[in-house]
Amino acid sequence: MSGRDLFQPYPGARFARHTPRQNQLLAALPPQDYERLLPGLQPVSLPLGCTVHNAGDREKYLYFLDAGIVSRFCVMEDGASAHFSLTGSEGVVGVASFLSGESTPSQAVVLSAGHAYRLGAHLLKAEFAHDGVLPQLLLRYVHALIAQTGQIAVCNRHHSLEQQLCRLILSSLDRLPSSELTMTHDLIADMLGARRESVTDIAGKLQKAGLIHYSRGHIAVLDRPGLEAKVCECYAVVKREYDRLLGPNTLSAMPACAAHRGEIHRRQREAPQRAGAA
Repeated sequence: MSGRDLFQPYPGARFARHTPRQNQLLAALPPQDYERLLPGLQPVSLPLGCTVHNAGDREKYLYFLDAGIVSRFCVMEDGASAHFSLTGSEGVVGVASFLSGESTPSQAVVLSAGHAYRLGAHLLKAEFAHDGVLPQLLLRYVHALIAQTGQIAVCNRHHSLEQQLCRLILSSLDRLPSSELTMTHDLIADMLGARRESVTDIAGKLQKAGLIHYSRGHIAVLDRPGLEAKVCECYAVVKREYDRLLGPNTLSAMPACAAHRGEIHRRQREAPQRAGAA
């Protein structure tokens, strides 16, 4: 899987319609945590096909996506590749930057053009020194990411190419505001580790069944329930896990929990002082 070199940060005016809070993890931060991070968040563009990081690169930034999709690939020595995860505004790219490894053997490529806010690894490590919400959110996201990666590995081994394609389309739609994808047969073949001719044949069958319309690299979903009826259980398994770990109800409760812990710690620190005064 090849990709173009990554962008540089752009002036804030270009991103007037984007805000960091459009990323679900940043949106879940309490005000004090968010304000502490805000000066270090750089807006960046994510052009279609660009490479966020290559295999073995030191991950110097953590990217909080607020629009678009990034796919992670494993690329073999002969050039063959297969994807193992998708990330949209529910998560981040660059988890090695806070998991101590600093690099991974995979490549991250923009599947659907979008935007992100990136945070330097040194600022991120400093954030882990605080008793804040962000480290908890990131570890929850990694948990969900591991679940997605494992399920895709099982899906690639045991389910048909048609089911895998349906899963890819539905998982991508969940991360986009519309029912249309920009995705060529070559790109799909790279992601699924399949022959282009096989992908073309399956896409044609889905179009003939009235489930999708495909034209010049654009896929429009016409019958989502019909597509869901064809997909394997892997799609629902991953979606349930993401909802459990990163759903609105879960994330909205976390700042309150952190505030409660902070109050407990404060009382514990003050208890000896009150005892001495007595």
